[in-house]
Amino acid sequence: MSQAPRVRILLSETYNPWFNLATEDWIFRELDPSTQTLFLWRNDNTVVIGRNQNPWSECNLTRMEEDQVFLARRTSGGGAVFHDLGNTCFTFLSAKEGYNKTANVTILLDALSRLGVTAQASGRNDLVIPLEDGPRKISGSAYRETKDRAFHHGTFLIHANLSRLANYLTPHPKKLESKGSASVRSRVMNIRDLQPEASHESLVKAMIGAFCDFHGATAEPELLEPSFLEGQPSLQRTFDHYASWDWRFGNAPRFSHQMVEYLSWGFFEVHVDAENGHVTRAQVFSDALYPDLVQDLQTAITGKPHSRDGMRQAVAEVRARHPSQERELGELETWLMGQVEV
Repeated sequence: MSQAPRVRILLSETYNPWFNLATEDWIFRELDPSTQTLFLWRNDNTVVIGRNQNPWSECNLTRMEEDQVFLARRTSGGGAVFHDLGNTCFTFLSAKEGYNKTANVTILLDALSRLGVTAQASGRNDLVIPLEDGPRKISGSAYRETKDRAFHHGTFLIHANLSRLANYLTPHPKKLESKGSASVRSRVMNIRDLQPEASHESLVKAMIGAFCDFHGATAEPELLEPSFLEGQPSLQRTFDHYASWDWRFGNAPRFSHQMVEYLSWGFFEVHVDAENGHVTRAQVFSDALYPDLVQDLQTAITGKPHSRDGMRQAVAEVRARHPSQERELGELETWLMGQVEV
């Protein structure tokens, strides 16, 4: 008779997405190969993009900044999603030889059944509720594997604010031409639309029950808090990575950005190509009466981060060469910084 796999259950006590994604990655790398692990967590007001996505084309970064919404990037593929406390996130982690995505889906459907919700798998990634006017998505998943380890993670929509989901995943009307992945928008609904009493706490209880019953084992949930970082230097480094600008923005694929404006001292048309969050090529067209300044601006922008700080640095270099155009460059700086959004 085969021995039941040892199970481990981890519950995050923080809503910080960088902590939760870092913890997920840390668990993945530090995983005991003999363990089937379930990690349950929530993020507060966060847009999470896939590994190969471009935040400038996927997200309304201006609105996110105004509303103090986190931007996070995960290591797995897939599209952009919005998380608030109405989303419950789950992660199954295991050694690759013990990885069974079909079994994980069975656990998810069993957990929903314990809440009185009948759902079904749809395609490779989604769980849906079949309705008369068509299926509605309540859960989406993404996956990651290495030679000896694997995980399957996703979210449940319990009582998410679906209007905010649409707001933050609608690109800002800039002239952006992205060569990265475009998110596929799906028809979604909340579990509470069917079961008004459903909550994060009730779903966590159902998930733990379904997980333990499937594996024929039990475990006491372990609570993880930010103070856990203090005793885990490798987790602290992973958290710093997930929180960094280079990972969240600098990992973007190639894209082009066109900026056009009439300033008080001339017409400006600026074209930039960017890759990995930095400008690889810039062209500046203008009828302004300072041709050397325009040429210096084109040179200064190239190589800078495609960010407000990058534009500030570029204008500062031009200002050092053209100090008598302080007023004009101040207007130019304000405009450029407003165009790049972050």
